Amino acid sequence: MGTFSVLVLTAAPPGLGEAGGGLVKIDGREALLRSVELFLNRDNIKQIQLVFAPEAMVDAKTRFGAHLGFSGVKLVSGGPRWMDQIAAAAATVSAEATHVLIHDAARPAVAFSDIDAILAAAEKQPAVALAAPVRSTLVEIDEGGSPVTIHLPNQFMQLLTPQVFSAEVFREMAGKKTELHPSRLSLVKGSSLNVRVGGAGDAGAVKAMISMLPKPKIKAGLSPFDEAQW
Repeated sequence: MGTFSVLVLTAAPPGLGEAGGGLVKIDGREALLRSVELFLNRDNIKQIQLVFAPEAMVDAKTRFGAHLGFSGVKLVSGGPRWMDQIAAAAATVSAEATHVLIHDAARPAVAFSDIDAILAAAEKQPAVALAAPVRSTLVEIDEGGSPVTIHLPNQFMQLLTPQVFSAEVFREMAGKKTELHPSRLSLVKGSSLNVRVGGAGDAGAVKAMISMLPKPKIKAGLSPFDEAQW
């Protein structure tokens, strides 16, 4: 069985707008806390790190340090870009990790079964990512916003997180600060409920998505941290 280190990034993935979605509260709790919670209490996940931009670290430690520290989650400084945060966190990834999982802090609506599936796939493939079907016809536009051509939805998938890489592939990516070419990814079909929080206006929709996700069976003997629910 592999040993997984998790990086939850607060920077926005390339092309997905500004950072900050992780700080939006979903039913009273920040999306980033819910995103971290997805990976707790899994036997094969040995390390979780939450990465903030340098200018946000003081506030992050004040707001989240106690809760996260109690659960063993470490705060790391890096940024401002997605790949900058990956490179910064690479230095503190456990040497025992055989795989590194990368997740967007603004994606708290991930089914536990999708995480099970991608962790299992990572045991067989060096680079795997969750992806969901596109359910609408896509219109390509030019720089002025005018339609150029139409693409059928069966030609595309939505690329999601989590994404998991072997330690070797992760170090390669972090060292170059460059994302892998898509041809090197193996896709694992995930739920379309895995939507990204772009701003406060998305809070209600994401709350609804979370409520529709399948619920894992509760393990006996929850820790005080689990009972506190942050």
